[in-house]
Amino acid sequence: MSPLEKPHALILEDKPEVNGWLCSLVRQAFPAYTTVSAHSLQAARAKLAEKTDFRLALLDLGLPDGSGIDLIRELQVQRPEISLIVTTVHGDDDNLFGAIAAGAQGYLLKEQPEALFLLQLRQLEQGQPPLSPSIARRMLEYFRQQAKNTAMPESSPDDVHLTPRETDVLAGIGRGLRVSEVAQQLGLADSTVSSYIKNIYFKLNISSRAEAALEAARRGLT
Repeated sequence: MSPLEKPHALILEDKPEVNGWLCSLVRQAFPAYTTVSAHSLQAARAKLAEKTDFRLALLDLGLPDGSGIDLIRELQVQRPEISLIVTTVHGDDDNLFGAIAAGAQGYLLKEQPEALFLLQLRQLEQGQPPLSPSIARRMLEYFRQQAKNTAMPESSPDDVHLTPRETDVLAGIGRGLRVSEVAQQLGLADSTVSSYIKNIYFKLNISSRAEAALEAARRGLT
């Protein structure tokens, strides 16, 4: 990027009015940035291919042609210089930990007050991950519970053997896929995938998709 060029920020959001709102917030938070809008994964990939000077991306998760988690996973490997921030209405564990495992560096809920949204975006300049308060609390509670559960582990997760099919299912969970999506990908019935998930939970001594997503990332499956 030459000294005269401005860094770019990608706004991936399929609802036009929300996309415009996010662009306005980014321009307020980072006046030096030029915003680039995309309303689908396909459009976002095309915009990214056009320019190399992206430094920030705000990414929705539920898009017309797939999940923003897929693009996070790609950019985390291909464009590590881009700060990847999820902007969504989904604050559940599956989406949160799926996005974090894929490489997201922040997670902001759209319904929070605009002033707080701006404040959290600006935290990037101090190297702090932008996290909505409810998301930060959820993550702290999760790791607090994890610490309790692993205070005296009977065995290491590395000692737990998963069958090839269980590994495939765990990988799907790590990518944030739903049971039906994993089933479709593997050519299995939904009930069969659900059975595999129960076996995985039992073997790994876990009880949520969030824990499964983190274990998938730890095993290099995402």
